[in-house]
Amino acid sequence: MDVFAQLKEFRQAAYECLCRAKDATFELMDAILLTRNAYSLADLSMCPVFRRQWSSIYEAIQDTRPQRNKLMRLYNKNIPKQERILLAGDHTTWSRPDAVTLRERTYEHYTQGGRGGRPITSGYGYSSIAWIPETEGSWALPLRHERITSWENPIDKAVWQLKQVCQHLPSRPITLWDNEYGCAPFVIKTADINADKLMRLRSNLCLWGEPPQYSGRGKPRVHGDKFKLNDASTWSEPTQTIEQQDGKLGRVRIRLWTRKHFRLSPHHPMSIILVERLQEDGSPRVNKPMWLAFVGEEMPPLSELWKLYLRRFAVDHWYRFIKQRLHWTLPKLSTPQQCDRWSDLMPLMTWELWLARDLVSDHPLPWQKQMTQFTPGRVAQAMPGILVRVSTPAKPPKPRGKSPGWKTGQPRQRRIRYPIVKKRTSSSRKAAKKTA
Repeated sequence: MDVFAQLKEFRQAAYECLCRAKDATFELMDAILLTRNAYSLADLSMCPVFRRQWSSIYEAIQDTRPQRNKLMRLYNKNIPKQERILLAGDHTTWSRPDAVTLRERTYEHYTQGGRGGRPITSGYGYSSIAWIPETEGSWALPLRHERITSWENPIDKAVWQLKQVCQHLPSRPITLWDNEYGCAPFVIKTADINADKLMRLRSNLCLWGEPPQYSGRGKPRVHGDKFKLNDASTWSEPTQTIEQQDGKLGRVRIRLWTRKHFRLSPHHPMSIILVERLQEDGSPRVNKPMWLAFVGEEMPPLSELWKLYLRRFAVDHWYRFIKQRLHWTLPKLSTPQQCDRWSDLMPLMTWELWLARDLVSDHPLPWQKQMTQFTPGRVAQAMPGILVRVSTPAKPPKPRGKSPGWKTGQPRQRRIRYPIVKKRTSSSRKAAKKTA
């Protein structure tokens, strides 16, 4: 299909998936793509493509109902079927420390630094699973981007999202996960999902090998020899060792051990990979190497496997892009439902930029360099010419007069203030039961 026709068809299908208030919501998305800087949500109404009053922005976020499952199937249609699919999962924080009337806020890790210099803030956590379309670059195209509720944790949310995504994929994907997901509960809960997993491991973990053959006496052993990642004396002879020269990282040594497992998941063997950067004399260049674990059916060659994990960082680029350029954390919305509806628009706009990348020509600002491989920000910078050609499926507004406003003398009620929800771990629940 022609690229221009594909983009136009995608916009029409996305318009139909917005349900209520789809005209105002679609024009709001076009305004976001064309507005580089905004100081408030109402600033987006000043964009020429938004043909309504500024108050229609808030009404659109309140009334719209993006259909996540239909949108996910729409995204899947644009994934090539001849290649092995590469997915990456992670979660991020929408910080709302001053929103005392916002329900279900939780304590979240915040790398930008919370109050008092602590990396903790109150707000919402959002979990995402994205398709990584290229071997290099900053493109990550999310298939699911949803809030982690106050009764969920990042691992359970990622497992549920991965199950939903893999049901509609044409082939078995390789999924990439950070060290927060490199644990036994994640391996156990994803065992029945049709996906291979490549996870980063913390360097202080202790793994175990296969148990020895049963001697015929007593209970059979579940674990074999100890394999401590930060203690080289516990390492056995690697199954495979290779060295290669990388253009960016220099000389790299990769070692592989097979059939290791976590203590809590002895029936789920893993392949362990150690990646080290070397100096000219062959000694390690970095004190803290990278440990990876592969769980799945078909492992790629060792020389390519560790490079696949480096593509996971495209999700971090996407988080920065939606916060800085798509204004994801700009509005001060008052309900969790409004935050969810607003967040559902972020993957939709990212996919629209991806489909338009071959139609744009680079228009750098005076302080920017020319680029041959466009980033999402550069495509968004050149979108005005594309939107003029592709037009919009949204219908023009119908003036309905001026609202009478708040009735004189009608009493107003103060909004309810909600406490921050503190999530409790399983160990703290057990301790509470013992003391009760």
